[in-house]
Amino acid sequence: MTVARPIKVAVVGGGCASIAAAFELTRPEHGGKYDVTVYQLGWRLGGKGASGRGPALRIEEHGLHVWLGFYENAFRLLRECYAELGRDPKKCRIADWRDAFCNDHEIGIAEQSRRGAWLAWTAHFPPSEGLPGDPLTTYNPFALGSYLARAAALLRALLFDVKTHDGDAPAPAVSPAQYGEQSNEHLIVAVQRLLRYGLVATSAGVLEALTILEVLLKTLPVLPENMLTTFIESVAQTIRRGLEDVVMADDEARCRWEIIDLMVAIFVGAARFGLLYDPRGLDAINDYDCREWLRLNGASERSLDSAFMRGLYDLALAYEGGDRKRAALAAGQGLRGSLRMFFTYRGAMFWKMRAGMGDVVFAPFYEVLRRRGVKFEFFHRLENVKLSHSGDLAPGESPSVRALEFDVQAKIRGGREYQPLIDVNGLPCWPSQPDYRQLIHGAQMRRQKWDFESHWDRRKVGRKTLRVSHDFDFVVLGVSVGAIPYVCKELVARNPRWREMVKHVKTVATQAFQIWLHKKMPALGWAAPPVTLSAFTEPFDTWADMRQCAPEESWPCRPGAIAYFCGVLPDPPGNSIPSDPRYPNVRREEVRRHAIDFLNHQVHHLWPAAVSKPGRFRWELLMDPKDNRRPKRHKQGNERRFNSQHWRANVNPTDRYVLALPGTLKYRISPLDNTYDNLTIAGDWTDCGFNEGCVEAAVMSGRLAAHAIAQSPSLEDIIGYDHP
Repeated sequence: MTVARPIKVAVVGGGCASIAAAFELTRPEHGGKYDVTVYQLGWRLGGKGASGRGPALRIEEHGLHVWLGFYENAFRLLRECYAELGRDPKKCRIADWRDAFCNDHEIGIAEQSRRGAWLAWTAHFPPSEGLPGDPLTTYNPFALGSYLARAAALLRALLFDVKTHDGDAPAPAVSPAQYGEQSNEHLIVAVQRLLRYGLVATSAGVLEALTILEVLLKTLPVLPENMLTTFIESVAQTIRRGLEDVVMADDEARCRWEIIDLMVAIFVGAARFGLLYDPRGLDAINDYDCREWLRLNGASERSLDSAFMRGLYDLALAYEGGDRKRAALAAGQGLRGSLRMFFTYRGAMFWKMRAGMGDVVFAPFYEVLRRRGVKFEFFHRLENVKLSHSGDLAPGESPSVRALEFDVQAKIRGGREYQPLIDVNGLPCWPSQPDYRQLIHGAQMRRQKWDFESHWDRRKVGRKTLRVSHDFDFVVLGVSVGAIPYVCKELVARNPRWREMVKHVKTVATQAFQIWLHKKMPALGWAAPPVTLSAFTEPFDTWADMRQCAPEESWPCRPGAIAYFCGVLPDPPGNSIPSDPRYPNVRREEVRRHAIDFLNHQVHHLWPAAVSKPGRFRWELLMDPKDNRRPKRHKQGNERRFNSQHWRANVNPTDRYVLALPGTLKYRISPLDNTYDNLTIAGDWTDCGFNEGCVEAAVMSGRLAAHAIAQSPSLEDIIGYDHP
């Protein structure tokens, strides 16, 4: 009896998408059918989500990473990973996925008042039913009708709240449950009654109309498309007339009305553009910019420049070339992300990790995959994806990958396997630097400062070529789109679709810094709960209070507060990546200067007690791992103390954030594309059903890549994937 050899799969890259693909391909139910090897640049997994442990075993991230409560695919796989890992809670404090995350119900936006002062608005989003990754019911929360039904309920609540605040509260409308018991014919009659007698023009009529609309949207199609459009536009007209009559007496009322105005524009646009009846759904408007599309549907300029809209663009890092004047976000994807964020989260809107993403995500996946037999080849830098010669193909035969060419950055002593994890008080973690003791000539590499993760450091100790059939049968290409022009020259040269993708699917550099402070947040002047806040001033428009990480670090005196800041980093003139090897250090120094200036001149809007006088941050607040004295022993510090903190300029092609620019999503290639019969792609830059840079998009793409090879998982099992 002949036993078929396992199918060899080479996974290139160690980010979320690659790891998701490897996890799916090595499930026990495949019975060892796939022999997977992961080839990774440098010494750690994670891609843009990598983290490491630095001085005082502090957590050092590539940027700000917070998971959202609608990350159904990501949480499902991570929950399965922890269950399979089976850590003993008596020996490891992060033994279960719930140990790895804390739920965060606070979201904040910053806005300048009419007097020029920055105001921080925070809102509490209560826990919702279930947890991310729980099995879904038969009701699909990711359909456009479901999003808009939830939006109608929120709009009704906001309008009732505003009317109550103004002393003009109408009687509460009939509940959705009561309308839900009625037949479709009765719903149509109710709509006709409101329209025929002009009742939609009254406050009570609007609330009743929104109640009916909530029910209708859950059971589409009930109304003819033209009747639905008339109904929605009538509701919108009444609401906007009320908007025009409202005197913006205070900033809080203005903020509430801006949200109402934007939601009305979404309803009107969904009706006018026929999105509820178009099989493409929100993808039908991806050629528009989000602000442009909302403006077409009646949103005011005040609302389009509101903190809510700026927060949407900031969270998506939606600035082409890092230029704040070139804000751009595809309308369909921008709305999809917002609607999922607010209306489909489970448990909590935000889930913050209690340690680094490398610690609580990639270390557990690494351990489980190693147990399954996955091999990891660290210190392998992909240089070329070599294609079959077109002249060698038989009629009707598809082109394929015939070789993968790597530079080997380092070799391991004794020919052993590299051991990447370190123990941090019983928790396996990734270090911020490689373990040079395991490397041949490691001491010399340390002295010469080899940077294994830098695009500009081309040093190597050897080369390796993998050949099809001998070393691999399939390739999962999980590098970032920013690296494609450098490692896939043949693909780009020979395939017009790949050329168009590289040309149109753009990326942006980012900058981030983390600070550790002796004082707690209330002592800095921040009295609100821990928050994730966006729409603040540049260059660091987004901030997260990460105090929950403090117990996982090893300071002699625990930090009182930890804060992460991030934003885009403008590209140099010409938007091309310079070849000068000094470039990354120049940009890193630029980020350092930006952070110091930001702390001196901007952070006092958030933390008024963090400055001693205008333009001077209290530098003695910062904790130096080399000088971890208690605050009472600190003398007045200077800005050189910032050098003890952590900051990054994410300018590597693999580190740049992938943008969802208007008119570009149609150029993305799907992992299911079969142009090359032994190649699939994986990453948040692919056409994966949620085309925006985030963990969820990457995991969805990785699951699709696994399906392309193994027809598993089923497409129906990839939550939120609704493409044909």
